[in-house]
Amino acid sequence: MSPRTIFEQELNRLRDDLKKMCFQVETVYDRLFAAMEVKDEETIYAILEQDRMVRDMEKNIESRCLSLITKQHPLARDLRTVSASLKVVTDIKRVGDIVTDMAELILRLKMQDVSVYSQNLPVMVRETKALLHNATGAFLKRSMEEAEKVIAGDDTVDELFSKVKDDLVEHLKEGASDSDACIDILMIAKYLEKIGDHAVNVGEWEIFQETGNMRDTRLL
Repeated sequence: MSPRTIFEQELNRLRDDLKKMCFQVETVYDRLFAAMEVKDEETIYAILEQDRMVRDMEKNIESRCLSLITKQHPLARDLRTVSASLKVVTDIKRVGDIVTDMAELILRLKMQDVSVYSQNLPVMVRETKALLHNATGAFLKRSMEEAEKVIAGDDTVDELFSKVKDDLVEHLKEGASDSDACIDILMIAKYLEKIGDHAVNVGEWEIFQETGNMRDTRLL
């Protein structure tokens, strides 16, 4: 078997591992908000216990990337793919960390219906999930067009964050006494905005993977 064939097989394994990690994090995201909706504390506690799985996936992919770089001596285009994958796995791991942080906040809120505080928050949950899903899809399919849509779509999540913040301000102005809950909900909204930022990063790494450019700067 030629060295090139071996390298391509390793690249395919890398892509498969990254796909599994993306799917795992998206699934946990979905489970979290589905559990919140039906007040399923058991599932949320289970999510808190699964953080190690994503961490192990990250370490495995990082090891595979470093092995490809040090042992296979990839050409420029392949090196971009491996380097971008190494960056993307960090963004996806951070999304996993954020989901865990949101799970803790939801438990602290005692599974309250967050739409009481802001009708825009459930919308933000859906839009953020779509942005993340589209970003990982763009990277795995190597679609610059879809990556550019993700980058543009982050404005929607940012606007929703502002709306949630305004809703909470109005809620407090009406004399509400649950300021601690408002702060927790604002933190959830901020975490969702952060997930949107990580999705944009993934989209930008897809563009780098194809062109060697990152934010109009030539890197490789």
